[in-house]
Amino acid sequence: MEIILKYLDPIIRIISFITLPFLCGGIVMKIRSYAQGRVGAPVLQIFYDTLRMLRKKPVDGPFSGFFTEASPLIACLSGIVVWSLASFEWGSYLLIPFLIGIMRFALLAYSVENGTSFAGMGAAREVILYVFCEPIMILVIVVFESHLVFNASFASLAFGGLFLLGTSLVILAELAKPPFDDPRTHLELTMVHEAMLLEASGSRRAFFELAQQLKTSSLFLFVAKMGVYHGEFFLNKSIPSFWLDSVAILGALLVSVCVGYIEANSTRRKWLWIPELLGLNFIFMLFLGILLKLG
Repeated sequence: MEIILKYLDPIIRIISFITLPFLCGGIVMKIRSYAQGRVGAPVLQIFYDTLRMLRKKPVDGPFSGFFTEASPLIACLSGIVVWSLASFEWGSYLLIPFLIGIMRFALLAYSVENGTSFAGMGAAREVILYVFCEPIMILVIVVFESHLVFNASFASLAFGGLFLLGTSLVILAELAKPPFDDPRTHLELTMVHEAMLLEASGSRRAFFELAQQLKTSSLFLFVAKMGVYHGEFFLNKSIPSFWLDSVAILGALLVSVCVGYIEANSTRRKWLWIPELLGLNFIFMLFLGILLKLG
């Protein structure tokens, strides 16, 4: 029995590492469809589309060069590293903003090299989101790697709920979900990203799509682990580690359900409104983090 429990936790992590990126995106699509009164595509539709695009040969534009060929691979490899960090925790979570920055650089380099005006608009929006999101994400990770514990008291639950609200807001902005942008566009990529990927096709589009799904699942699992690692109920030393991982995986799927419902019931706001909201969220998270550390 001890041998089974010893290897059960790695097995659960490996299975979730393979399946969760496609399940998170598929659940978001399915819940959004149900909330709008539609049946929608199958949950694994993203997996089927990725396989289909991988078998197609990409068609390059007249201005394609080094970044056109290298950027999809760089973005996909960075996404795999981010997802492995979120799944296996082999390093500090402070690497997440750095790795996401590499993914953004690859995406921006691809769009700028192809040189379309529509891609320039998407690149400008992507940079704005990066500038406003990354400081908040670093604050969240610093609190995540601290030794804070939220118990069942009203004050602790209130602070934890407010912190989770601010974290959810920055993750929606990081993924360009409503109200920051509208993902109901081609191949489920957001308008921010789709504007930069109009020239992408075939296997290169598949690599960009896979990178986006890996980043999505990484952030969802990160939010779930935040609740597990800082909740007093889950910190009992007698609880086996595979139970903690199972709860975190179920939490990531629950976050996918919530995001799908938000997509179905919210609309994109004006773009000029977004920097103001993210700026206020940064100030809010800064003061809240200070209060949590002092408390």
